Amino acid sequence: MASEPRNGPPNGNGNGNGNGYAAAIDAAALLDALATVLVIVDARGSVEYLNAAAQTMLATGLNQARGRPLAELVRDPVPLESAIARARESSTEGVAHRELRIVPSARGDSQFVVDCTAAALDAERVLLEISDTTRQQRITRDNALLTQLGGSRLMVRQLAHEIKNPLGGLRGAAQLLERELPGEALREYTRVIIREADRLRILVDNLLGPGGPLHKESVNVHELLQHVYHLLKAEAPPGIAVLRDYDPSLPPISVDRDQLVQAMLNLGRNAVQVLGDSGRVTLRTRAVTNVTIGARRHRVVLSIAFEDNGPGVPPELADTIFYPLVTSRPGGTGLGLAVAQDLVSRHGGLIEFDSRPGHTVFTILLPFQE
Repeated sequence: MASEPRNGPPNGNGNGNGNGYAAAIDAAALLDALATVLVIVDARGSVEYLNAAAQTMLATGLNQARGRPLAELVRDPVPLESAIARARESSTEGVAHRELRIVPSARGDSQFVVDCTAAALDAERVLLEISDTTRQQRITRDNALLTQLGGSRLMVRQLAHEIKNPLGGLRGAAQLLERELPGEALREYTRVIIREADRLRILVDNLLGPGGPLHKESVNVHELLQHVYHLLKAEAPPGIAVLRDYDPSLPPISVDRDQLVQAMLNLGRNAVQVLGDSGRVTLRTRAVTNVTIGARRHRVVLSIAFEDNGPGVPPELADTIFYPLVTSRPGGTGLGLAVAQDLVSRHGGLIEFDSRPGHTVFTILLPFQE
């Protein structure tokens, strides 16, 4: 049996005509049906109204939020407060703000990139209309990462081959010279040349990355992650805690075991090394639905996250962090992230990251089915 409108038939006879039905629809229900976040604040900046989308984003109910300052519901209220102030100054029209970042106080592990329009409803109240663009931003960034990966892979392979050819000749010449030198002291110089040539060859091989086809097999990702966990525990200084947060319900996934372990180990070691002598690294697995990687949309993907509470990625490196030889760590080669991204991309996946001081997450996204 169909339910009746909450306020009853508007004309009292329940004849169900179109005008009566439209009048019977609750205005609050209409606002709650919108995907757009709506927030109304009063003259003091306190919450007067949140629709359902706003309650979901801020992880709080209307009754709990009403009367509280909006500044208490988000970690950094300055962007929203600025939008509200400008709306009060321009009371005749809405003021648009692009790409604001909102971190709800009740969901500190979530960050939203939003477009916000603020408009004065009257002398006291301001309406915030917020559109969550996080997904669109992520898709744009992921496509840029894939494009970046393809370009840098081609450039690096060409450069590596150009280096390997003269490097082999240099090593061979040093070996021939060593046989002709009369004294052991002189031969030590040629051995230095040979050792350094070998070191450069290993570096170039790492730049080239793995070759040949993938050797895929069905594996439990937690079996591989446990191996990485034990290695990180053994390598980490005593002041660094390595934690696990696994979803045991995840199904097996078809991957190249060795390559995925290498990618995870690169991310885990990076997280440990940026912390110095103390901090926390968390290994987390989840299943994520409706994820777009490149041009393909996947119903379910595996998410393997490496989270640390270190200083974060320097802003000037954010757009080039996956380029080879890019690093902010003294003594780092800048190959770990580039190689990991290449290994994951060979599986049809992607590594993305979210970083701010005290909270950095590098996440491997792998489709369960190709």
